[in-house]
Amino acid sequence: MSAIAAKVIPAIVDINLSYGYSPGVSGAGTGIVLTSNGEVLTNNHVINQATGISVTDVGNGKTYTAKVVGYDSTHDVAVLQLQGASGLAAAKLGDSSKVSVGEAVVAIGNAGGVGGTPTSAGGSVLAVGQSITASDQLDNTSEQLTGLIETNANIQSGDSGGPLVNASGEVVGMDTAASTGFAFQTQGNQGFAIPINKALAIARQVDAGQGTSYIHVGPTAFIGVGVAPSQSQSQGNFPGFPTVPGFPDFPGYSQFPGNGTGYPNVAGADIASVVNGGPAALAGLSGGSVITSFAGHTVSSGSQLTHLLVPHQPGDQVELGWVGPNGQSHRALIRLASGPPA
Repeated sequence: MSAIAAKVIPAIVDINLSYGYSPGVSGAGTGIVLTSNGEVLTNNHVINQATGISVTDVGNGKTYTAKVVGYDSTHDVAVLQLQGASGLAAAKLGDSSKVSVGEAVVAIGNAGGVGGTPTSAGGSVLAVGQSITASDQLDNTSEQLTGLIETNANIQSGDSGGPLVNASGEVVGMDTAASTGFAFQTQGNQGFAIPINKALAIARQVDAGQGTSYIHVGPTAFIGVGVAPSQSQSQGNFPGFPTVPGFPDFPGYSQFPGNGTGYPNVAGADIASVVNGGPAALAGLSGGSVITSFAGHTVSSGSQLTHLLVPHQPGDQVELGWVGPNGQSHRALIRLASGPPA
């Protein structure tokens, strides 16, 4: 197993995240180097909501600032570009369509987010074409991830975005691990990986600038709101979140002093907080409001609001509709700002 891992480790990066709206909060993950000039593949949930991304290339030991080129939250894939990178070792990629049940695999990554030499865990493929529901407690959304490789290799928090490799040291999948703020609805201790063919197809669309209703390319459009979870979601446990669900303690937020039950009785995205000086705040929206429409579309949930933002760019002018805490309806044109990846 160590010999297999040694073939791949030079083409792995450790990813460290900072969150500008919550000083002192940090996160970590793993990435796969695709090109010698520093294009990196990772999970979208690794970089979600990060305002700063620092990447250390294991192969040369150098640390780079990373720019988000684009992402697909629906399939949990993101593409980064390391600034000023050259001469990096790139991973050898395999063909995930040839992965078979019972095949030996090794999961490699930044387990625990501790950095340093990546860890590796051997195992075998239990199944292919698997589906799981992934819930992101940071933005209170959930996605159905499909077509996954299931393995009994011990994939841990921090391994997310790292390679799942075959006996030849070829990357056949990208590890997708449950982590702080990102949970799977599964039974047992299964590990899952996104087939590398699927991940690369998304990366190529991002590289080509081909945004869709679910693939975002370039800077992220930002309303400046914190969405409360639905009543069916568990209490948020992402660092920086108190035990009351959906109420981030980010400095710069205006907080709604309720407990998730005081919102107007209308369908939409319940807003727990707003960013001071952000587009929503400037329009007059406050915590305790419910967003009911965005850019001509009816909003029925926080997840839908997140998806409606995907095709938009910072600077776009859109109409926002909401019902305030007092039950009064409002509409206003807002100009979207630039914010962290969603």
